[in-house]
Amino acid sequence: MQTVTKELIRAHTGIAFELKQGQLLKVTDPEGEQVSELICYNLKDLDEWLCSGRTLDHARTWAISKGDVLFSNRSNPMFSILEDTCGRHDFFLAPCNQHTIEQHGVTENHQQSCHQNLYHSLMGWDIDPDEIYTTFSIFMHVKFRHDGSISIEKPGSKAGDYVVFRAEMDMIVGLTACASVQYNNGSLKPIEFEIMDA
Repeated sequence: MQTVTKELIRAHTGIAFELKQGQLLKVTDPEGEQVSELICYNLKDLDEWLCSGRTLDHARTWAISKGDVLFSNRSNPMFSILEDTCGRHDFFLAPCNQHTIEQHGVTENHQQSCHQNLYHSLMGWDIDPDEIYTTFSIFMHVKFRHDGSISIEKPGSKAGDYVVFRAEMDMIVGLTACASVQYNNGSLKPIEFEIMDA
C-alpha cells in the first residue's frame, strides 16, 4: 500500500476531501478518547449519501465494526470496515451543533460545532447545511438503557486506536475532530487520517 495523504485534524476542526473507489481511509485517535465524525457523498451524485437507517437495516446490528459495510440511502455500499482496533462507534446521533452543545451547558468561548465544521469544509462541493445528515461517529460510546434512555460515555478508544475503511465508490468525505467536550471525556484532541492506495 502507498500512502497518498497523511494529515492531522486539529482539535474541534474538520476537513473534506475526495476519495477514489478502492482507496483506503485510516482514521486514528492519536491521544485517546476523541471522537471523529464521518460523512460522505457519492462524488457523481450528491443526492446519494451515507445513511444510518440503511446501514443498520443491512447489518442487523447497531454495533457496527470490522467486517460491516456502511451503506448509502440507496442501499449501495459506500465504505467497508477492514480493520477496527476500538470496536465501539455510534451511528444514531447527529453531529453536535450549537444547540446540543449549549444544551449540555457550554455557552461561552466555544469554537465551531461539528455540524458547522463539516458544512464549512464541504461548501466547495455545494453541500448545504441541511444536507449534513447523521454521521458515523468513530470512537463514540453511546449507552442504551433498559428504560429507553441513552447516555454518552467517554470514548473507548485508546491512544493509537484506528479504523481502516475501503471506499466502495468515488466519494466526497467530511471528517472532524469532534468539537463537543461532553462527547470526549472533557477535553478536545486531534484526529489523524491517512489515505492509501491499495
